[in-house]
Amino acid sequence: MQVRFAAVRPEGDHVLALIVAGGADPAARAGLEGAALALARRAAEGARFEGDAGGLAEAVLPEGDGVRRVILAGAGKGGDADPSGFEKAGSALVARLLTSGETRLVIDLSPLGDAEAGKAAAQVAFGALLRGWRHDVYRTKLPAKSRPSLEEIVIVGAGEGFAAQAEAAWAPLKALADGIAFSRELVSEPANIIYPESFVARCQPLKDLGVEIEVLDADQMAKLGMGALLGVAQGSVRQPRLLVMKWDGTGGTREPVAFVGKGVTFDTGGISIKPAGGMEDMKWDMGGAGAVAGVMKALAGRKAKAHVIGVCGLVENMPDGNAQRPGDVVTSMSGQTIEVINTDAEGRLVLCDAITWVQKTHKVKTVIDLATLTGAMIIALGHEHGGLFSNSDELADQLLAAGRATAEKLWRFPLSDAYDKLIESPIADMKNVGPRDAGSISAAQFLQRYVEDGVRWAHLDIAGMVWAAKPGTLWDKGATGYGVRLLDRLVADRFEG
Repeated sequence: MQVRFAAVRPEGDHVLALIVAGGADPAARAGLEGAALALARRAAEGARFEGDAGGLAEAVLPEGDGVRRVILAGAGKGGDADPSGFEKAGSALVARLLTSGETRLVIDLSPLGDAEAGKAAAQVAFGALLRGWRHDVYRTKLPAKSRPSLEEIVIVGAGEGFAAQAEAAWAPLKALADGIAFSRELVSEPANIIYPESFVARCQPLKDLGVEIEVLDADQMAKLGMGALLGVAQGSVRQPRLLVMKWDGTGGTREPVAFVGKGVTFDTGGISIKPAGGMEDMKWDMGGAGAVAGVMKALAGRKAKAHVIGVCGLVENMPDGNAQRPGDVVTSMSGQTIEVINTDAEGRLVLCDAITWVQKTHKVKTVIDLATLTGAMIIALGHEHGGLFSNSDELADQLLAAGRATAEKLWRFPLSDAYDKLIESPIADMKNVGPRDAGSISAAQFLQRYVEDGVRWAHLDIAGMVWAAKPGTLWDKGATGYGVRLLDRLVADRFEG
């Protein structure tokens, strides 16, 4: 689906959408007159449309000697619609028309006037592109009426220079949308397609955007002492990888911030095997790594003036005869030993070595890890918020603010010595799980033991957020790309020069 901007409506067959923001009588605010206004008012009444963000009202209106399908799309009832309102309008229009048989949508922003029209157009396009993303690669017999038909969106606005203003506002949002799409692609692919080596291969094209890529194989990790990560991988024929992606848009003038992603490309639970029902979902247990790869693409695509290192610990957790067992003791890169009580608590074993590596290798002072770490987080927060844990109130507040600004919401949980005692082991420095109570917190306490003094750290448990069982505002069912927009906003607000 292509998006372009224009100063006037194109000729030819298309659906026309009129964006309405604020005030009463939305049909009149759409700039309609005469019979068209009367018909649109009736359609708005029938749909109970009052200009709410994402609300739609549809009618067939007279135009010249014929008629045209016209949709009123709300961007918010307040006097000034916020950016999310325009995104919701674009998203709702695509959700309505994507498989409708229509091929061209013209979105007219002229009723909004000249002020900020270019920015609004970019936000409409952003919502439209995100909602229109699908992963139909393996659906070879999809019925024609279920296939996406919408090929082009033309966004029109009033005022001289509208198209140029819209293109300028669209460039960074297009880069962000591309990063989100990349994350969704990685998360959506089945585990026989995306495994550690192929995940790395999918990320190689980021070099064309200026991202430096480094890859550590099993032998290199063994020499570094990454016994925790390698212990998870030893039951699989798929070889583990540590993928490192570096973007420096500061010319070496700023110290880096590190994003570390859990990349368990499939998680059977290992010897502590999961129930069969729903195990197919564990292809997305690499959602944290997918988010890191996506945000690196977004930052490089928009040429962010920031220094960021993305690290993905990539493994497959399988239960063969060489798999680690409950009761095994492994030694992490930090030198700390771990009693493996449950092989299905594997993500923290992957992350602890990746976190240690990036601290020792790059001397970073800010580390944020993302992981689909615990089912307990879904019990606590459902699919509305990601969990946030941090040793820094400042960093936690920055992440919470980024979450509110992007609708990728977070909720902060506590850390304390009392919770830390839950993972004490009688034979090693720690065990990899505590009791069932406070399971997400004890997992975060485990990771905190690998954070060096003076390093600001945050852990995002996004188990409930990377995959959606039903359509949302900016996604269809499936991978959401959660975390990409959040981290991109954090970088823009706090780490760009």
